[in-house]
Amino acid sequence: MMTRHRLEVADVVRSHVDGYLDSRGGRVPGPERRVLSAISTCRTAACGGHIDRCDRCDHQQIAYNSCRNRHCPKCQATARRRWLSDRQRDLLPVEYFHVVFTIPHLLASLALQNRKAVYAILFKTSAEAMRELARDPKYLGAEIGFVSVLHTWGETLMLHPHVHCVVPGGGIAPDDSRWVPCR
Repeated sequence: MMTRHRLEVADVVRSHVDGYLDSRGGRVPGPERRVLSAISTCRTAACGGHIDRCDRCDHQQIAYNSCRNRHCPKCQATARRRWLSDRQRDLLPVEYFHVVFTIPHLLASLALQNRKAVYAILFKTSAEAMRELARDPKYLGAEIGFVSVLHTWGETLMLHPHVHCVVPGGGIAPDDSRWVPCR
């Protein structure tokens, strides 16, 4: 059986980071540069390493250190699996919906300059909108809960502030007496 090489995020970053930096005219924020560097060097000689040796057969293997960056898919794979498993236990036995709220592209630079205020407004207004619609008997007629997560980059790694919300398919009746499922 042939071993198939798996393409990793680090391979893509190493192949395209120079072009990406050039396309931005060198104007890439320090935190973004550090993430790109960490991902591209993770588990390579650049991060250092050690030699694992078998006590029985004396076989040796080089093991390179990880970058431990919270954005690195290699370093966070175990933590991600553990987190997902823990969250599975928290879920209600209902269907869930994915709702995304974003701000107009023209306001993205404003968000960059006023992160705290703009992101607070984005969280507050998205939550208010969902709760208001859910309370309306025309839609659900119930109080809902949800989880919101801020993303500041889009899939093209350009500034694109938006909030992802995970919303259960139903809520608690106004008199707290029962679960109201969505239609």
